[in-house]
Parts: sequence; structure tokens; C-alpha cells
Amino acid sequence: MRRTVFNEDHEAFRETIRAFIEAEVVPVYDEWFQAGQAPREFYYKLGELGIFGINVPEEYGGAGLDTHKFEAVLYEETARAGVQFGGSGVHVLLALPYLKMLATDEQKKRYLPKFVTGEEMWAIAMTEPGTGSDLAGMKTTAKLSEDGTHYVLNGAKTFITGGVHADKVIVCARTSAPTAEDRRFGISLFAVDTKSEGYSIGRKLDKLGLRTSDTAELAFVDVKVPVEDLLGEENKGFYYLGHNLASERWGIAFGAYAQAKAAVRFAKQYVQERTVFGKPVAHFQNTKFELAACQAEVDAAEAVADRATEALDAGELTPAEAASAKLFCTEVAHRVIDRCLQLHGGYGYMNEYPIARLYADNRVNRIYGGTSEIMKTIIAKDMGL
Repeated sequence: MRRTVFNEDHEAFRETIRAFIEAEVVPVYDEWFQAGQAPREFYYKLGELGIFGINVPEEYGGAGLDTHKFEAVLYEETARAGVQFGGSGVHVLLALPYLKMLATDEQKKRYLPKFVTGEEMWAIAMTEPGTGSDLAGMKTTAKLSEDGTHYVLNGAKTFITGGVHADKVIVCARTSAPTAEDRRFGISLFAVDTKSEGYSIGRKLDKLGLRTSDTAELAFVDVKVPVEDLLGEENKGFYYLGHNLASERWGIAFGAYAQAKAAVRFAKQYVQERTVFGKPVAHFQNTKFELAACQAEVDAAEAVADRATEALDAGELTPAEAASAKLFCTEVAHRVIDRCLQLHGGYGYMNEYPIARLYADNRVNRIYGGTSEIMKTIIAKDMGL
């Protein structure tokens, strides 16, 4: 059946992105893969292309749109080409919603113009060693100075995507102790300049997948954060984090669906070209049945992803619906990509083939943004269980 989620503007954007990927990314992607990150200057190209400004208000240099559908096109096109845009997804999908929701007019004037151009790349630092999904257990602190001009930030974060190249990081820290009634109370959000004294980048983490996306450990030792860089109100950070989880989980769900769709494309192309026993692999019934089953799963995931996209754009995507979409699409992608790799035989295990990289990249989808087990807990609670 015909998809209705995209219009002519989205398809024109798709053509632009596809041409950009072929010209600017594919020829150098192996270099990025070996280096473990995209080069910093690449983000300036994304800024020039207008990718960072799609959802930024016009007065700050953006296009002023309020939709996630262009992001959805990006997920499909990067997956189709077997590439990634480094850690830039965090810049738009995770950091921007907090800036739009929490930043004052004065803060937006300082932050957003450079956000749009890629002059300042943003990341968000939530996870800490030993806390994982339990954000209420974070230990990083931000104490207000005696003269009230700044906060003093101390602590450590880990698994911070975009952390190596980031110029600004939204850091979650405790400004007050939790209460007996609510252990989530007391967390605040800060826009921290990575050039601040006492701010340091630890290891660039060596990941199984997402090799071109820089992921780092961060440390803060008496980092002075001006009070003007507090985002929103003190002690309400956990509420703010929960508010944006639906869009984050939508992004993971849609990205997983796009990866599954790309896997079928890669496998179909491979089995049509690869010959065994004097015949193309595509000639055998098992191959046809496997790919047919994978296509059926991708069709179902596409419907779920599209429905979630429409709901998100309408402001109607509930936490349980986002959890359901993430759980379903990531589990489908896991099954489909594994079966498509199997159809490649031994070559599927070689990183020179996009299916191998896709297999590794996909695995984290069932972990970050909330594990599959957390998604099931959210869905079950919504069911009244």
C-alpha cells in the first residue's frame, strides 16, 4: 500500500540528501570508520546543507518547521547507503528539544544561531558509571556558589555520544538531595561549555558498532557554570528528561526500521549477484522464503514507525506508544538484519560489506534510550498490569 507520511517536500529533501551522501560521505566513509569518528569539519557541511536548522525558529537562522519527518528521511537515506553522520544525530534529536523547550529568549539568541551552522555542536550527558537506566541515582553535583553567580560542577559521565567533538553539553546534575517521597527530585540541567576549566574528555570509547559516532567519557572538576546557563528551573530536570523521552525513542524506533529495510536491500542485491552451484543464490527457495519473511516484517515495522511519526508530529505520541514502537521496531530489526547477514554467508561477517557494519550498529538499539526490558515495563504499566 502507498505510504502517506511523506509529501513532495520530503521527497525533494530525500533527493538532496541522497546526492550529498554519494558525493561527500561514501567516498571517505572507510576513513571515518577506521578513525572511529567523523571529522569535525563535516558538521559544518551539514550546517550549510540546512540539516541542523530544520526545526529551529527562523529568527535564529533556522527553517522554522515543526516536524520530525525530515529526520525520518535522514534515517532512511543514511541506512540505505550504509553510512552514518557521525554523532550529529544527538545534536538535533536529543539536544535541540531541550533548547527549544527550556532556553530563555536570551539563551536562544546565544545558543541557536551557532547550533544551526554547526559552529557549536551539542551533546547531552545523562548516564554515569554505575547508574545506567537509573537516572535518579546520578552522583554528579552542581552547587551554587556563595555569591550566586555560578554553579560548581563535579562528577563524571559515560557513554556520551558526540562527546569528543561537542562544544556545548547539556549536563544533568544534582542541585539538591532527593527527598524521601521523590528520589527523582533535585536534578537540574546545564548548558556547559566544553572549553571550561576543569572540564575534560576521557577515553573515546571503543564500541562494537556505530564506529563513526564519537562516544566519550567526561569528567568535571570544579567546573564553573554561570547561572545564566541553567536550563529551565532548578530541581526539575528529571521531569524535563521524561518529557523528551518519547521523541528520543521514536528516533531509535524509526532508525531501527530504516536499518531493517536497508538490510533487505543489501541482501537482495547480494543474492542476485552471488552464484553458488552454478546458480544465483536468489534462485533457491530458501533464499526467497527468507527474504519474503524479512520483507513482511519490514512492512509491519514501517507501518508502526510511520504511525509513531504522525503521532509525534501531532504532539500525541504517549510514553507507552513510544515504548511500544521502540520495542517492536528494534526487535524486528534484530531479527531481519541477522537473517540478511546469514544470506551473505561468510562475506556477511566482513566489515567491507555494509550488512556486517549494520549488524554491529543495530545491536545498541535494544539498549540505549531505555532497554527492551524497560520498554516492556512501561507498556505493561500502561496496560494496568
